Amino acid sequence: MNLAFIPSPSTGVIELGPIPLRGYAFCIIIGVFVAVWFGNKRWIARGGKAGTVADIAVWAVPFGLVGGRLYHVITDYQLYFSDGEDWVDAFKIWEGGLGIWGAIALGAVGAWIGCRRRGIPLPAWADALAPGIAFAQAIGRWGNWFNQELYGKPTDLPWALKISDGTNRVQGTYHPTFLYESLWCVGVALLVIWADRRFKLGHGRAFALYVAAYCAGRGWIEYMRVDEAHHVLGLRLNVWTAIVVFVLAVTYIVISAKVRPGREEIVEPAAEDATGDGGKTGPTDGTDESTDEATGPATDEATEDSTPEAEAPEADGSPQKADRS
Repeated sequence: MNLAFIPSPSTGVIELGPIPLRGYAFCIIIGVFVAVWFGNKRWIARGGKAGTVADIAVWAVPFGLVGGRLYHVITDYQLYFSDGEDWVDAFKIWEGGLGIWGAIALGAVGAWIGCRRRGIPLPAWADALAPGIAFAQAIGRWGNWFNQELYGKPTDLPWALKISDGTNRVQGTYHPTFLYESLWCVGVALLVIWADRRFKLGHGRAFALYVAAYCAGRGWIEYMRVDEAHHVLGLRLNVWTAIVVFVLAVTYIVISAKVRPGREEIVEPAAEDATGDGGKTGPTDGTDESTDEATGPATDEATEDSTPEAEAPEADGSPQKADRS
């Protein structure tokens, strides 16, 4: 008899009057906020403007949610489109079912759109956000705990997860794969932060390191799970996905380091222009400060220097136009 175990919540929904607060959705929302908050700090440290990460996340997050749901529905179509199932359930995202592979892939498309609108390089933005995404995954995995889903094989270890009887599940104690992946993601985030500081990763290599490290852990964690899944050559589909994506990420790191070594010096041209004149921020309407000084009332500096060189030359005050995984 297993006397020590991790209990599962009796319900995954808390009713706040007429509003149901679902644990799964709550974990996803908290994860998104953490990713944006931490990514913003890293972006500013790289020389970007505050708020840029959030602006691009407005594009990336919806695309990511749609991509994550599409991947889940496509790879587990039998849960929604087989006999006796209701296809409408495919839209009930709050009941669980997001594939990280689809979320990252389609989220990258949304981020690319946002980055292009702001005129900043997508790889640099992805590097800033990489550890935040890992932290977000670590938090989001607790949504599976609320839903009592995606656990591993039966075990009597002290940290086993107790599952109650329910739809498509049998009461017992199982490996808490949600916890394993949550802890792994925290480790991935810390690894990326350390490597980025140590090796000055740039041009998307910090993000690629996050992808490779996550896939390495997801492979063995996925192998432990017992939920229904499609198999290819004896391995779960997500295991093969993790292997392929891991190889692609490592390949990108190697090739990128040779083709584009070092790190981007400027990640957001607009921020560089705003602070380029001795760290002073220019007028927001795009007028050049030097032009204003030359045409306005005389200053002490202008009075003291009467040489022709002291006269303010014409300056191009037009701001750089902005052309967002």
